Amino acid sequence: MIKRWTYKEEGNSDTIELLMNELGIDRILASLLVQRGISTYDEARYFFRPSLDTLYNPFLMKDMDKAVERIEKAISNGEKILVYGDYDVDGTTAVSLVYSFLLKRYSNIGYYIPDRYDEGYGISFKGIDYATTNGYSLIIALDCGIKAIEKVAYAKQQKIDFIICDHHLPEETIPDAVAVLDPKRVDCDYPFKELSGCGVGFKLIQGFSQKNGIPLEEVYTYLDLVAVSIASDIVPVIDENRVLTHFGLKKLNENPSRGLKTIIKFAGIEKTQIAIDDIVFRIGPRINAAGRMEQGRSSVDLLCAEDDTIAFEMASIVNSCNNDRKNVDRSITHEAHRIIASDPKMQNRKTTVLYNPSWHKGVVGIVASRLIETYYRPTVILTESNGFATGSARSVPGFDLYQAVEACSDLLENFGGHMYAAGLTLKPENVPLFIDKFEETVSRLIDPDMLIPSITIDAKLDFSDINEKFFRILQQFQPFGPGNMAPVFASHKVYDNGESRLVGLDKEHIKISLIQESCLKPLQGIAFQMAEHYSFIRKGNPFSVCYSVGENVYRGITTIQLRIKDIHPNQSDAEYDKYSQELTNPFEQRH
Repeated sequence: MIKRWTYKEEGNSDTIELLMNELGIDRILASLLVQRGISTYDEARYFFRPSLDTLYNPFLMKDMDKAVERIEKAISNGEKILVYGDYDVDGTTAVSLVYSFLLKRYSNIGYYIPDRYDEGYGISFKGIDYATTNGYSLIIALDCGIKAIEKVAYAKQQKIDFIICDHHLPEETIPDAVAVLDPKRVDCDYPFKELSGCGVGFKLIQGFSQKNGIPLEEVYTYLDLVAVSIASDIVPVIDENRVLTHFGLKKLNENPSRGLKTIIKFAGIEKTQIAIDDIVFRIGPRINAAGRMEQGRSSVDLLCAEDDTIAFEMASIVNSCNNDRKNVDRSITHEAHRIIASDPKMQNRKTTVLYNPSWHKGVVGIVASRLIETYYRPTVILTESNGFATGSARSVPGFDLYQAVEACSDLLENFGGHMYAAGLTLKPENVPLFIDKFEETVSRLIDPDMLIPSITIDAKLDFSDINEKFFRILQQFQPFGPGNMAPVFASHKVYDNGESRLVGLDKEHIKISLIQESCLKPLQGIAFQMAEHYSFIRKGNPFSVCYSVGENVYRGITTIQLRIKDIHPNQSDAEYDKYSQELTNPFEQRH
């Protein structure tokens, strides 16, 4: 699939010159800082040297004083406390953090994770009934609850109080809980609004510790869980999140909790320097898999494990769930590709909507995301659950998916979500009507350019610029994530030095070796899923590449590695158009 390259503006030239001189760095690195809103030496120091001393006072958050007082009262009175959280990574890490912290000083406590299929997302009536039956009088809800008005009122009738710790956007009415911690509340003056659900839980134990004279060093031992939640929940890695992630990664690499250490071993990354990508692609999916395939409680059992044997047993279960998830995900994705490839009408649509009652509910969101990688258009994948068609929708950058789903609400029983992801439920007989209405709505609202994959490039770069000092400073831009993505560079008129080769099970990737007139020493790179370019570059043609700069560790030796994001031939427009048409059609490729 051909991608459009767009270039960021370099930034204010005077500011770039100032940073170059004050920091002793080259123009490209100074420009990267300016693009990230950094314009002074002090701001650069804050960016490059995160400090836990800069974390905000938790009592700036609305209701923090009430939340801490209610926990103190529960402990003083010997009440049973239930820590309740969602079944995804953010929810399970949040529950593990708050439960583990409180358990060290109070034993009359338990935790609860709702069943994805029986109870659905968030606080459930079944969960409250469980609390009632088992004598709990205080529920601390994490990563959920901000819209649970009826559930909180029901709990109140059962003489159960709620403390809600959420980070999702509230509606006009706030649940009638003892305390509602959510930085996105319009009446909350907390300086940073983009905490993860686990991040809000961290602020709660930080506040409790400050009030009760508990050393903050103990609170900081849970930062590995916070970092896992921030990376997995894809919240902006800026401001306070950047500090939490920086020190969370440090903990994850130097002394992770027993549960995370065991996951790291199962993921095969115990001998590497763990970065955000390792969390997103290796650690997070394993924690998530338990809730997708079986029970999210297994992930909390693992993350709270205080014994190596139990940690290993629970990690085995979680890892097995992840393997099952991958197999199911792969099978459904292949089936979806076959359906699309066999239907010319579907190929020409601006949306993808597929329904199969036998598909596994736990992976439909993943399948939707995978189909967007190939067909690049708003996608809805539906399966059957409790007599209804239910599933997940995903969008392409820039398009408001929630608006399109909402426009079809007359055909839906239930829906929710945000701009780029949504969940929906409808009667099976309404699926054909939904397919047509969703297509009509998206076709009317979407800018055609949004249906063309786009890569945003931070700067043009010559290979001669990539030296040890450049790479060392670039590494300090980490941790990467939304708001501070890994810089993407473009280099033009590069050549294969004759050593590039196809790799992978199906020879679908290129292990690429590149030179440029300014730098005849080859730079190594990896181009995933780009085998269609191999014949062209092996002929000695000049081409352009865009890439991020990373490192590769092999047999203990670390080298710079380019992570190729796209390849464009250096040709005239007419030649390029011809070349583009010769590339494999995604529908033919997947047939």
